[in-house]
Amino acid sequence: MVTQPDPGFWRGRRVLVTGHTGFKGSWLVRMLDGLGAQVTGIALDPEPGASAFAAMRVADVLERDMRLDIRDAPALRDAVHGMQPQIMLHLAAQALVGRSHADPSGTFASNVAGTVNLLQALRGLPGVQAALIVTSDKVYRNDGSGRRFTEDDPLGGEDPYSASKAAAEIAVASWRASFARDLPPMATARAGNVIGGGDFCEARIIPDLVRAQLAGEALVVRRPDATRPFQHVLDVLRGYLLLAEALVAGTAPPALNFGPQDGEIRVRDLLALWGDVRWVQAPGEVMHEAPRLALDSSRATQALGWRPLLDTPAAIAATAAWYAAWRRGEDMVAVTQRAIAQSLRA
Repeated sequence: MVTQPDPGFWRGRRVLVTGHTGFKGSWLVRMLDGLGAQVTGIALDPEPGASAFAAMRVADVLERDMRLDIRDAPALRDAVHGMQPQIMLHLAAQALVGRSHADPSGTFASNVAGTVNLLQALRGLPGVQAALIVTSDKVYRNDGSGRRFTEDDPLGGEDPYSASKAAAEIAVASWRASFARDLPPMATARAGNVIGGGDFCEARIIPDLVRAQLAGEALVVRRPDATRPFQHVLDVLRGYLLLAEALVAGTAPPALNFGPQDGEIRVRDLLALWGDVRWVQAPGEVMHEAPRLALDSSRATQALGWRPLLDTPAAIAATAAWYAAWRRGEDMVAVTQRAIAQSLRA
């Protein structure tokens, strides 16, 4: 039996999503709208070019759509206080590993200082019932053993992105311990390698694949034998919403992993499942990334009744179907809404 988000919980609730112009944020806003929530958003503008935010016409369903940088603490505080959220879902971040190497200072400013600014904005704000801070599966100290990480494993991070997300985890734990009387119940959600239609970010395997196919070029792959816990965006977002509900109910653990139950696959296997992909391995040295990453999500199953509805091949097929519809010029709002409805009634 799979537990689903409760429409009665979300209907009419004021929900603030940071990072709503991004890939996951766009899907999340559409999912919340389908559940009847009153959604506001704080984010930077979408990246130039194609975006989930534009394709899904996310702006059409927002009560308020505010563009600001979460590194600007006074502006963020004013915006959060003006929106008076009941539930806060914090996704805004510098989320690209490659960009973290090019701009480590900016990555730490967004992912650590930006998170702290949000926590400070929530302090003493009446009416906030829960705050969910999204980090990453890369927050763990990866010893190369290949075992699945549990929520009790040490945090770490050899690359700037991973370290910044681990630091954000530590900041949340510190604010929870130091300022509990001023803050709503809080938890962190650790998921990564999320796939789904509408991701057009640079240096991610599926967006790069889609761009290569559109251009009629071979895809350049950095590490074809790296294993990752690829999972569909809707499965991850269902977990986020269930965790937020548990926070309000007072039953939520402080942190949860969300990962696929059928294990991890190699990048080359993902490409084979996609089908009809020409690819070559990147020549020379590439930036440091862990060769294997795996999560133990049993605690999320026990605490929330959550599990993925799509195994990895089905997640890849659903993702490919979204991009195929997009390339055909279909109504992507309708395509997206059908996918969400199917996920929520399964």
